[in-house]
Amino acid sequence: MNSPSLLNNRNENAEILVADLFENHGWEINRSPEYDAKHPDMVIRREAQCYIVEVKALSEGRADRAIPMLSQAILQAQAYALDVGDARPLAVISVENASQSLSKQLRLFVEKYAPNVAVGLVSKNGLRYFRGEGLEELNVEPNEIRWHGSSPSNQLVNLFSDLNQWMLKVLLAPEIPDHLLQAPRQKYQSVSEFAEAASVSPMSASRFLQQLRNEGYLDGSSRYLALVRRQELFNRWRSATIRNAPELPMRFLIRGPIQKQIVSLLNNNQGESCLALFGAAEALGLGHVSGVPNYVYVPKLPRPDDKKWRALAGAPPSEMPDLIIRQTLSPKSVFRGAVHQDGMIVSDIIQVWLDVVNHPSRGEEQAKLIYEKILRPIIGN
Repeated sequence: MNSPSLLNNRNENAEILVADLFENHGWEINRSPEYDAKHPDMVIRREAQCYIVEVKALSEGRADRAIPMLSQAILQAQAYALDVGDARPLAVISVENASQSLSKQLRLFVEKYAPNVAVGLVSKNGLRYFRGEGLEELNVEPNEIRWHGSSPSNQLVNLFSDLNQWMLKVLLAPEIPDHLLQAPRQKYQSVSEFAEAASVSPMSASRFLQQLRNEGYLDGSSRYLALVRRQELFNRWRSATIRNAPELPMRFLIRGPIQKQIVSLLNNNQGESCLALFGAAEALGLGHVSGVPNYVYVPKLPRPDDKKWRALAGAPPSEMPDLIIRQTLSPKSVFRGAVHQDGMIVSDIIQVWLDVVNHPSRGEEQAKLIYEKILRPIIGN
């Protein structure tokens, strides 16, 4: 019997997998939508298309379990879509290993009982089946996944998706001190070696590396996977991460030394939060800007009744917050790369640079210091 924590982790991982898939294909993702106190898993948009997405995860790819779960996801997605005028429901099932037989059974079920609802099936073994307007391009059968060969010219691939940002950090990690970035430090000659070290699927690694090759960012003369044209790559990376993230300005209910309270808060939420931006730069020994509230990254903004954050309350607009809780738009890249520092989990140095470089509170000054001391030797290498 699965424990609640295991189920929660599985569902969270499934949501991240689905969000990353859509982001890779050019969709804008909102992972914390709220409509009249209802909380669908995510809303995705691309041009005029908009879907309310409900994701369900299970370990076994059995039709007798997948179909009831798909039915529940369909009903929930339909209910959520009623509150959003321009959105359509999309129900997605995530399984560890899916067969073409399961895909066929789900398709027949939907055609018979829910022909007007978009549905999807994703699997870690690579199989993907989607039915709905604008979704068929996502469909993949396992035997279609190959390393050699380029991506279709009409397929939009986001080189700086959440998972791809993490893989960029893995490629750069051997040149960055381990106290500034948590990542494996090896040289890789093959996709499988790289995928195993980065803890990603061979399909994700293959697609990412092929995209780097297509755009001229991998050294074709090296026996190892090595990044080239790094200045351009970092400039694009910086531009790709300029996005507004949901955040909450907060104050501690019990007044005390703020820094100690933040350390205690992060320790109580290990694995679910990390110090970010200017506070992270300070913790990493590269602080430069003072007087800015500490930022804390979370996968999703906490709800008012979340006991893990009961020490906090919303800060009035007229008062300076003690900290700002920000929902990360790249949870895999942020939390996999984060390091342990002074009893806290802290964003890695690349992440800090990306986050502060466009911040209005002297962020450019902080980013310049990080660039000169850490990144310039790497980018110019």
